[in-house]
Amino acid sequence: MAPHRIAVIPGDGIGTDVTRAAWEVLTRATALEGAVLEGAWFDWSCETWVKTGRMMPEDGIETLRGFDAILLGAVGWPATVPDSVSLHGLLLPIRKAFVQYANIRPHRLLPGVTGPLRAEGFDILCIRENTEGEYSGAGGRVHQGTADEVAVETSIFTRAGVERILRFGFEQARKRRGKLASVTKSNAQKYSMVFWDEMTDRLAAEYPDVQVSRYHIDAMAARMVMAPESLDVVVASNLFGDILTDLGAAIQGGLGYAASANINPDRSAPSMFEPVHGSAPDIAHLGIANPIATIWSGAMMLDHLGETAAAARVMAAIEGATASGIGTVPGKDTTGAITAAVLAHLG
Repeated sequence: MAPHRIAVIPGDGIGTDVTRAAWEVLTRATALEGAVLEGAWFDWSCETWVKTGRMMPEDGIETLRGFDAILLGAVGWPATVPDSVSLHGLLLPIRKAFVQYANIRPHRLLPGVTGPLRAEGFDILCIRENTEGEYSGAGGRVHQGTADEVAVETSIFTRAGVERILRFGFEQARKRRGKLASVTKSNAQKYSMVFWDEMTDRLAAEYPDVQVSRYHIDAMAARMVMAPESLDVVVASNLFGDILTDLGAAIQGGLGYAASANINPDRSAPSMFEPVHGSAPDIAHLGIANPIATIWSGAMMLDHLGETAAAARVMAAIEGATASGIGTVPGKDTTGAITAAVLAHLG
């Protein structure tokens, strides 16, 4: 069997620690299932920008194109590089260049983890449009530094972009519990969000087996706190999906458990897998970052690559570690201790 070629970008801060931890788990799991991961490591980061003026080389996208998948740690070091520079210099260009339009983020409590809510039996799959919408980067500023300064940020919603993310959501709902919640703010945004609602209704006719609900973003935020167990698949625009999935991370116990996948569904280019959390400069190099979010993201990568047995093995090992009380309280266990516990449960 040919090895799976993975581009590994640890990035900044705790990204380096959690990526090393995840890689150790993922390579062990695939070896146990008779498969091989072959990693090429790239030190693209804010330090790269300080040295070269770029977050990645000019040919970075073409370099990544030849890999089967990308595993990313975390990007950002605001003390030296503005977040707007680091984000638009690495993460967003990769998502857009490789048409990774489906951002998938699972939210559920792991065994042994206590969330802030009374609810425990929730299992939400958030699907966020990942390449256009509010993060399209269209706009500009004029008369900067004067009393007449103007800033314009234009959201771009295309028929193709909205239809494909909604269709992706409907397909995921069919594989799960058959419920889809579409999130907009169409009472206030009467063009883009009404358009999204109309596309939801059109596609719903093709999926009569899926129960469709429509929520405004503020109502959905409340529902995720008050009745998360009522939700199955949630589909939202780039901005709304970004915000809701941080809330999802909170109800599942914190960002240390929040995994994500940036998927190119037609597999014409590599997909990218990363934890939702950032580089956490305040705890970088302390050795206490929770690697579970990155390991979980890696399990999603294995599943995407067709290594379903290895992916299931990794998830079972994560659950075994947390069920034993390791990695369940932020800062209690070291990165190394959590990694060792997961490795011990791989079988």
